[in-house]
Amino acid sequence: MIQFNELELIPEIIKGLDDLGFETPMPIQEKVIPILLHKKNDLIGLAQTGTGKTAAFGIPILQQLDLHKRQTQALVLSPTRELCIQIARDIDSYAKYMKGVSVLPVYGGASIETQIRGLKKGAHIVVATPGRMLDLIRRKQTNFSQVQTVILDEADEMLNMGFRDELDGILAETPDTKRTGLFSATMPREIRDIASRYMHDPDEVTIQSKNRASDTLEHQFFIVSSSNRYQVLKRIVDFYPGIYGIVFCRTRRSTQEVADNLIQDGYNADALHGDLSQAQRDYVMQKFRRKNLNILVATDVAARGLDVTDLTHVINYELPDATETYIHRSGRTGRAGKSGISITLVGTRRRHAIKSFERKIGNTFKRVKVPTGKEVCGNQLFKLIDRVEKAEVNEALIAEYLPGIYQKFEALSREELIKHFVSLEFNRFLDYYEGAGDLEIKESAHLPSTRGKSRGRKNIHGSKTGSGDARFFINIGKTDKLTVPKLIGIIKEVTRSRNIPIGKIDILKNFSFFEANRDSIDLMLKSFKKAYYKGRKLNVELTKKPGKKQFRG
Repeated sequence: MIQFNELELIPEIIKGLDDLGFETPMPIQEKVIPILLHKKNDLIGLAQTGTGKTAAFGIPILQQLDLHKRQTQALVLSPTRELCIQIARDIDSYAKYMKGVSVLPVYGGASIETQIRGLKKGAHIVVATPGRMLDLIRRKQTNFSQVQTVILDEADEMLNMGFRDELDGILAETPDTKRTGLFSATMPREIRDIASRYMHDPDEVTIQSKNRASDTLEHQFFIVSSSNRYQVLKRIVDFYPGIYGIVFCRTRRSTQEVADNLIQDGYNADALHGDLSQAQRDYVMQKFRRKNLNILVATDVAARGLDVTDLTHVINYELPDATETYIHRSGRTGRAGKSGISITLVGTRRRHAIKSFERKIGNTFKRVKVPTGKEVCGNQLFKLIDRVEKAEVNEALIAEYLPGIYQKFEALSREELIKHFVSLEFNRFLDYYEGAGDLEIKESAHLPSTRGKSRGRKNIHGSKTGSGDARFFINIGKTDKLTVPKLIGIIKEVTRSRNIPIGKIDILKNFSFFEANRDSIDLMLKSFKKAYYKGRKLNVELTKKPGKKQFRG
């Protein structure tokens, strides 16, 4: 295994890498850096997210700069502003001891006048998103006559986001003599098209086989119904007390809804999506990087550029439509040789798609049963005990308080003291999961129901609901942006009970119906008498269940 100082790098870069704690290059760096330093060929690099691509192209770019020229000599294009900012920061950190290096991030959502001034000063390296870069080109604010290297990072994602025309327009403005580097996690036909149009006899470096997810990952899936998807998510999060991960949703709306529900239920979570301002997105990402959040609910695009190396889990709230999307998502954990878990919640109608994903990524997905309430409580309790056992004791700080503490507890035996401690720290959690039902969908649930026989339904707690349930009317619906998780949250909040079994929920335009255990009728009607939602008084009434047939005469 070689070291960075064996790659013929200048001392200033070696010193910068030492400050970052980098001694041994990652596989893509070991292969790409010598090619970019000593050959003039174009280059295609295939590697997953988190494999060290930025250093692989950033270090050779820095070493080949002519710092006497105040002109742009390298252009790096990336799909999102977050990734753009991250790449610029990383290259700056490698150049810490190189005097006079100028790296300029150029992206939408920031002052274009400031970026124009930076270009006119002669930034050596410009890192840009395609939309803003093409805008500046059309304003005739760029001079790329001295550009020697163009890098397309996350090229597949740029195409997925519809930047094909922008890439064509930008590349047309760069010199024919430039060298082009294309880095991608996957190699769809569109990437091959770009390579054939803009690259000449490129070298190709592949770190993992195409469309293959990281071997350091464990791929798990849970079968869920649409009504219990959110409950299963909470159960999984609770089952892993030290979880630090990203929950991926398909849309901005579902991202915000899931995050809002988690926050309402007391989880340390927040949302990241395109409807947030840049300042809001930066704030959320900063909190997540500092681990002030342990759950980030995000869309695929918004999470680009979120450079976090120690994620324990990635959770797909739904199975993605494309294998490439799954690879990008799961590649955010299990980085740099560390292990990680990629979890997918699969609807009963899409479970067959798992086999197709296994074939395409070359990994096996393990079906995992939804943890029971007892299993969750066991994990949480022993995590707490481990923290107490490993807590660092500073006797100098607590010495003066110990005699009084010993005196206070002298009447308690060791066993009694442990019971008191566990009860104080853990009673709320145990109370929440007391009597929690099984959320696991049995195999029989996928079989066609026998005609004329009622098999009952599963409610969000896993217990059966049926003719013994009561049906309630509530005067809010889709126009109030009501969703199933929101309604469940309202019921829990108003009744101050987490143990009411909730059955079928029908959300209509201006009102909704929900079913709950008949024993909860009095509590439900009494609790909602003075309840409000977004300033509107709620009206909950007991109603009749609809019959199978109605005479319409």
